[in-house]
Amino acid sequence: MNVAVLAVGTELLLGQIIDSNSAWMGEELAARGIDSLVQVKVGDNVGRIEVQLRRLLADADAVIVCGGLGPTHDDLTRDAIAAVMGSELVLDDAVAEVIRAMFVSRGRTMSANNLRQAMVPVGASIIAQTRGTAPGLICPVSVAGVDKVVYAVPGVPHEMREMVHRAIIPDLLARSGTTDVIVSRVLRTWGESESGLNERLDAIIDELEGPDTPTLAFLASGWEGLKVRLTAKAADVATCVDLLDRWEARVRTELGDLVFGVDGDTMESVVLDLCRKRGLTLATAESVTGGLVGARLTGIAGSSDVFVGSIVSYATRIKQDLLGVSDGPVVSESAAREMAHGVREALGADVALSLTGVAGPAEQDGQPAGTLWVAMVGPGFDDVRHVRLPGQREQMRQFAVITALGMLRGHLA
Repeated sequence: MNVAVLAVGTELLLGQIIDSNSAWMGEELAARGIDSLVQVKVGDNVGRIEVQLRRLLADADAVIVCGGLGPTHDDLTRDAIAAVMGSELVLDDAVAEVIRAMFVSRGRTMSANNLRQAMVPVGASIIAQTRGTAPGLICPVSVAGVDKVVYAVPGVPHEMREMVHRAIIPDLLARSGTTDVIVSRVLRTWGESESGLNERLDAIIDELEGPDTPTLAFLASGWEGLKVRLTAKAADVATCVDLLDRWEARVRTELGDLVFGVDGDTMESVVLDLCRKRGLTLATAESVTGGLVGARLTGIAGSSDVFVGSIVSYATRIKQDLLGVSDGPVVSESAAREMAHGVREALGADVALSLTGVAGPAEQDGQPAGTLWVAMVGPGFDDVRHVRLPGQREQMRQFAVITALGMLRGHLA
């Protein structure tokens, strides 16, 4: 079954809101073996919405319309769907009562325009709302004698996702007769470019062109690393998992230590787990990154059993007074090592990680923007490394975080 996605909202065209809903729907549909044919954005204009709906229905078996179901004058999705259906909008008393009851339960007075959300095209079915006020719709449509369907969901992400999971995907699967399942596994990597990963995996990619094999795709994710996604399709989950296990082992053989995690792992979660397994505590001293490493570490729930704290020593005086850094250039091998030893002693940690560098745009101490020194001190290691990172100021700082954590992972592993 081919499905198209139509995102409604002038704010999407103006770039005021990024259309993450369509990306999420594409991923969810693919995970269930449903082909996402095309994704389109359109402004809040009933005529244009209708035109796009008719164009999409010419090729797709189903269209999911996201947004434009609210109570205001520019929420026009219902009107456009009714026009395509050749139907009229009527007030659904049951939906209206649910909306009224919700306002009463919150102790608020309902404005009359909220009843726009209870207007339903004749012949459509309701997807009951459980998190907001605007219900979703399932609207049968006939195009040149072929039965098709239009779904409408709110643009609020948590409302949309709940409806897609609860109502739309089950309905699509029932209509398509699809029984196969699709399972994906993502290998998280750091330390190689996308083209470099592709070259390393050329032989495996050639083998994956055969029948009954997973597919492989590369997904760039900025300073979260590069992802290698394996996707298997089979009659059941167990068969998919077996395929993924076998091909993951092949990929790991080629990539080695470039792979640092799987699926939801992040570099910071992996570093924390490695410390935890060895019973080690961790402290950081940051200059160029200004606390970004500590923020990433504390973004992981339960990190307090490993991460004891950080000293953000941005000014030279703080490096010297709190961390014992000697006079001289503070973007240097010696400064990085002294920062690591200083924070380890000051915070009483087993392992310390320090970062000092030049984020730019101008050079500092005669060193160009992108310069990074990383020091790591812990049981059995005392190491300082120098790298040059690409990008503008913020990009360099974010790359510095995952680079430094990746270096520390190498010692802990």
